[in-house]
Amino acid sequence: MEVELRPVQGDRFQPTGFPDLGAAVYISPKGKRMLLVESAQSIANRLEQTCLEGGRGPGIIKELEGLPYILVELNVKLDTNEIKTKTSSLVEAHRINSPFIIYDEEFRKHFIDKAGYSKGKPLNWEMIGKAFFFYDPNSLLHGAFMSNLEDGRIKVPRAITGFIEAEDVQEVASGGAKIDFLDPTGKIRIQGIGKDVYGNVLYHRMEYTAKRITAYFNIDLALLDGYGLEPEAKELLVALGLYKIRRFLASGLRLRTACDLIKNGDIKVTAPNSFQIPSEKELLEVIQANIKACKDKNLFADPPVTVLDKEAEVGDKKGSTTSEEGATIED
Repeated sequence: MEVELRPVQGDRFQPTGFPDLGAAVYISPKGKRMLLVESAQSIANRLEQTCLEGGRGPGIIKELEGLPYILVELNVKLDTNEIKTKTSSLVEAHRINSPFIIYDEEFRKHFIDKAGYSKGKPLNWEMIGKAFFFYDPNSLLHGAFMSNLEDGRIKVPRAITGFIEAEDVQEVASGGAKIDFLDPTGKIRIQGIGKDVYGNVLYHRMEYTAKRITAYFNIDLALLDGYGLEPEAKELLVALGLYKIRRFLASGLRLRTACDLIKNGDIKVTAPNSFQIPSEKELLEVIQANIKACKDKNLFADPPVTVLDKEAEVGDKKGSTTSEEGATIED
């Protein structure tokens, strides 16, 4: 799938930047000067965000209630105080692999049993796929590297991928300044605070223009087929993936302060040619119908939201602890 984009205002836009690299500019095989506007990793995060409650989570939007995920209620001890907070498999890095989830002994045991997992023995990908679907279908869409589970052999790749590229790009160099009206030289400072945060600060900015900006998406149907899921389960995942793409293109294209894009025409399918993407409303109806069907077939955890109550504490970032397998892991 692909769709052409353009800046909401003007011609300039700011691409994603990488540490020690900056913007990813390259030459295509056809000799065109190209730019990676948004990486696959970033698009994955943005697609996940489309279905988070309030855009941040840790819960899911009301329209998708009934879809399983794992909610962690954390009691964090800080000195003599206790802070209550929440996280979930919808927002944690690599989802179910989060130490707040997979190190829960009871949940760990249930997941291993359902996935038919045994250290050193061949993996049963159908059982693994059904276990992920049972506890959090989103994990099958966005992938999970279960490095915290036993010998770390379970690696579920993304089934949905996206990225944004621009072609025939040109740099637009500009800049600005942070003005200190009290003392431009920065010599007047608060006692005891000597950090270099005073005075006028000049900065530069590199933006780009492009002849064409295109967002690309794909859903790996063969990967989903390999899990041997029930027809209702696969249809749910495909519809959910398309729903996230629709929502992202409708409301998630403000990528940065200086990169606010809009669709320039509707999304089109390049393969298979005969497929037409339903509207967001139609996709939601398919999703809700299949949520009910999967629940009726006991393909979901009951209740769908698995709640874990965990105690946590604030420790030394450089400290370490020992896992139950005996390996040393960072706090």
